[in-house]
Parts: sequence; C-alpha cells; structure tokens
Amino acid sequence: MQPIILNEPFRAVFYAPFYVAEAQGLFAAEGVEVRRDTAGDPNKAAENLLSGRADIAWSGPMRPMLLRDRDPSCPLRSFCAVVMKDPFLIIGRGPRPGFALSDLRGLRFGTVSEVPTPWWCLQDDLRAAGIDPDRLTRVTDRSMAENAAAVLDGTLDAAQLFEPHAALAEAKGASVWHRAADRGPSAYTAFYATEARIVERAAEFEAMIRAMARALSWIAAAPPAEIAATVAPLFPEVPAAALATALGRYQAMALWSPTPHFPRAAFDQLQGAMRSAGIIKGAPAFEACVDEAIVARALGG
Repeated sequence: MQPIILNEPFRAVFYAPFYVAEAQGLFAAEGVEVRRDTAGDPNKAAENLLSGRADIAWSGPMRPMLLRDRDPSCPLRSFCAVVMKDPFLIIGRGPRPGFALSDLRGLRFGTVSEVPTPWWCLQDDLRAAGIDPDRLTRVTDRSMAENAAAVLDGTLDAAQLFEPHAALAEAKGASVWHRAADRGPSAYTAFYATEARIVERAAEFEAMIRAMARALSWIAAAPPAEIAATVAPLFPEVPAAALATALGRYQAMALWSPTPHFPRAAFDQLQGAMRSAGIIKGAPAFEACVDEAIVARALGG
C-alpha cells in the first residue's frame, strides 16, 4: 500500500481522537501508513483533496454540505464521525450560575473569527431562544486568544472559544458559563475525501476507520491526564494541567462520537444552523454528503 496523505486543517484539542490514533500506532496496527500534514486552514485542506495533493482530511461536515449546495456535482463526502457535538464554550470573568443565552443581550461579547461554524450554530440557538443575533453587542474580528484576554482584563464581558483557551482562562479567574455541546448532536468533525479517492483507497480508508473506532473507545474511558500525556507532544505550549482540564471537560461533555457511524441528527442540526445563517439555500441530502457504506464495510455492519 502507498502511504496515505492525511490533512489536518489546523491544530486543536478537540481533534484529540485523531492524535490518539497516531500516537498509539493504531493506524499502523491496522496495516496502513498515514502521513499527517497540517494544511493550515480548512479551505486549504479541501483544495488539497480536490487537487489530489492529499488523499483524505478531517474537517467539519459543513464543507461537503456547503460545496454541494453551491455545486451538486462536488465530489467531497464525509465519513467516520469523530466530533459529533459542538466543542465551543462561552466564558466570563467570574461564575454566573443559571446563565442563559438571553443574558448575552447587553453584554460585550466576542465571537470566534477563526472559523465560521461556531457562530452559525450559536446564532441558530439564539434564534430558537427568541433572540435576534444581530442585536448583540458583538466583537467579530479578534482571535479566541485575544477575546479570552479581553474577558480577563474586563474589556469584554464574555467570549466564545474552544479549549484550551477556556482552561487557560479559568486558571486566571474566568468561568465557563455555557457549553454549546449541551444542545445535543452537532456534526463537527469527520474524515472526508473525494468519491474517487474513497473508491481508490477503500482498503486503507477502512483500516483508518477501524483505527478511529479503537481511538474513540479508548478516549471515552481513559483518565484525562493519560489522554493529555498522549497528545501533549502536539501541544507543547499548553501546561499539562490545563490540557488535562480541557480534555476532561470534553470527555465529560461526550464530545466525541462513541462509534464512527455518522448520526443523522448531528447532520440535520448542522444543516439547519447553516440554513438559518443564510450560508446554504438548499438542503443537500445526508446520503449525498455522507458515505456510511464505507463505515459499515470497515466495521462489519
């Protein structure tokens, strides 16, 4: 078998199951050589798949959905569910028991600028709660790290971010007010590839799915400190305690799918959020965007 070129869009703690599979040699144990390359951003990873510079990538299932909405002939398809809840959090300067999204009205609130999906999903939650997202006092052009610092220095009241920013801010006095994962299933991360490459590299991709099944099983039960030690080489700038806190929170939220089978409810939630945000006009079918057959073949049903 030729090595598989795997693109990660960017480095993130919530991608931990992929790093576990690599660190524990689970891909190799399934007989496939995987070479991970960091694309630098999700758009670049998609471009690499379409051009053939990469065989497979992981990213939000929003990408095949978005591209198929624009062009139904787009060949990208998602498979192997990994992150099936929303990893984003809202933090504030101190504890706020009983926080509700309606409390954001009147607060200075920093939202994520690096990637679009967290705001698409949050604005959908706000609309469902009867809140006009356009009426929030919202800072939209700062990084998560900048927004976390602004919360700590009092120039923002709240910020939307993912780990380890929340754990690092907590160590300096911030508190987590809201967990987006509590809304339920949300399709955040899976493998994806072109339909042609799924056919060409089916044996290797099925081996990778089996490796991910083992990684998901392990990460669901392992002590957070052990997960942190496993992935720590990829996060050298994050203190061990903060990394363990971040991973423990995600584990407690059941962020990661229990199996690589793709839950339709997670797909439907994401599609609804994208529609309410005006990002897609149609409703690309689950079967057009997701290849469950390869997962069934890999796992035997």
